[in-house]
Amino acid sequence: MSWTEVAEGVHARRHEELDLTTGLVLGAERCLVVDTRGDVDQGTEWAAAVRELTDLPWTVVYTHAHFDHAFGSTPFLPCDVWAHPGCLTELVEHGDAEKRKWAARYREQGRPDIAGALDRTAVVPPDRLVPEHVELDLGGRTAVLRHPGRGHTGHDLLVHVPDAGVVFAGDLVEHGPHGFTEGSFGPDTHLAHWPAALDALLSLAPQVVVPGHGEPVDAAFVRRHRDGLRTLAGLKAAGATPAGAVSPYPADVTRAALETP
Repeated sequence: MSWTEVAEGVHARRHEELDLTTGLVLGAERCLVVDTRGDVDQGTEWAAAVRELTDLPWTVVYTHAHFDHAFGSTPFLPCDVWAHPGCLTELVEHGDAEKRKWAARYREQGRPDIAGALDRTAVVPPDRLVPEHVELDLGGRTAVLRHPGRGHTGHDLLVHVPDAGVVFAGDLVEHGPHGFTEGSFGPDTHLAHWPAALDALLSLAPQVVVPGHGEPVDAAFVRRHRDGLRTLAGLKAAGATPAGAVSPYPADVTRAALETP
């Protein structure tokens, strides 16, 4: 795990498990924690890391409802927890089932420590909702929570720090070996709309984009993979099969994208 100060008072922390990247935005009066990791033990570790940098009262935001981003919240309570309304629905209706699914998967992988932590984890739904955008006053600094449209999920949120030129993108942007990975695409992905969500991100003119996984990137990286997603969306719309598709991505990534609903 390591901290990167991507701008003054704006930090990203990269975690070994799933190469997850979380965020911290410092104001003069309070701070904003971007995502909480995947279980109660990981959340406890993340909260302690935040306290290494600041003792400011915190607010939490979920970039989306996937377990690795939103299940580590109890160590941060009590505090406001912000998210898109669709994230609330997803966590209330499917959070416990997702917790059981991932606990079983970790046991199958021979990782009972994480499975046990998930068993002890309480899923925390958001209590403050962002249908479109909300500005949070952190004291001398504003953080803007913005729904850019459907993409990785139907309820993604961007966290924009305008004075620093930083956007935390959640899994709308990933920095794997080829940009996206097979796991970037799932049953709640909206492939046809994802490029427009990245257009919305780019309209903020970011100097630094912090992805949901991997090292921070620049706007050129986002533009390149927006164009790649447009290619994948065009292939899917044309009815291309993974075997016959000419794609800018490896076969496993292409297959996962074309198999989205």
